[in-house]
Amino acid sequence: MSGILEGVKILDLSRVLAGPYATQILSDLGAEVTKVEAPWGDDTRKWGPPFTKGFDGKEVAAYFLSCNRGKEIINLDLKQEIEKIKEMIEHADVLVENFRPGTLIRLLGELPKDLIICSISAYGAEGPRRDEPGYDIALQARSGIMSITGDADGPPAKVGVAWIDVITGLNASNAILAALIHKMRTGKTKHIDISLWDCAIAALVNQAHNVLASGKDPARMGSAHPNLVPYRAFKANDGWFVIGVGSDNQWQKLVEALNIDTKREWGTNSGRIEFRNEVENAIENIVINMKRKDLERLLEGIPCSPVNTISEAISDPQSIARNLITSHKGVDVIASPLRFIDP
Repeated sequence: MSGILEGVKILDLSRVLAGPYATQILSDLGAEVTKVEAPWGDDTRKWGPPFTKGFDGKEVAAYFLSCNRGKEIINLDLKQEIEKIKEMIEHADVLVENFRPGTLIRLLGELPKDLIICSISAYGAEGPRRDEPGYDIALQARSGIMSITGDADGPPAKVGVAWIDVITGLNASNAILAALIHKMRTGKTKHIDISLWDCAIAALVNQAHNVLASGKDPARMGSAHPNLVPYRAFKANDGWFVIGVGSDNQWQKLVEALNIDTKREWGTNSGRIEFRNEVENAIENIVINMKRKDLERLLEGIPCSPVNTISEAISDPQSIARNLITSHKGVDVIASPLRFIDP
């Protein structure tokens, strides 16, 4: 991977997913990341099955491998070995931690002025929920994403991965990169305050702005889209198949490809939203009699896809062409998505 951050030293005191995911990205970019774990290890080492061979050759939960490649890992008891931690901090450019707000300073006291600190917490450094703990599922519930995820007549559902943790890790790595650039330009450092809550609310994007504009809460719609029709999964002869029409031009292509008996009112997206049930029923009646492979061939040029399993996705020819499965210390892992091409 690129050595863009070669020479940058990151001390990672975080655990579970958001913080480790952020520092893994920085490691992929060439930073030297040292992860400090408690003597009993990161929580996610035991979050299995499945268990498999880890980077050190010892058995570990596969979960742990998803966000800890490329790091030097040492075990220290922060409460008993504070001086050792302080010594490591003296040589670090960036410190990443996810203790409850205020805990870091209580443990270690004043920190070097030239140190960039990234503090990741459930709800941020201030506010009435400041001291509340929070795993991804609790934040998915409170943020509203579960209220719009799942079938219309079913219970609320969470996203199939720890979505908010991953988004928070991405935002944290971006903020750290920005702070490194700021320090390079000005000599001044920043203490980054990033929370799962802020990232979750920001990631509601169009759904949150729909509420701001209309004052109405959206409902669960399964795989459908509140602002586009057709844009959902349809049942084909051999499984589920997604069709996503994002423009009236794409709609016309779909009409021609599937020989849809369309109506004048369906020619615009607003019209298709108004007659959503009729439009979707017309498509369902055609798609149910077709195989997914045939649909994919017929709808070339229109955003569409079979609903794959994870194993189907990682073995897809595109994944193979992009080398999305790689090996780190003899362990198969998902590769970094970052690519840098020389001009």
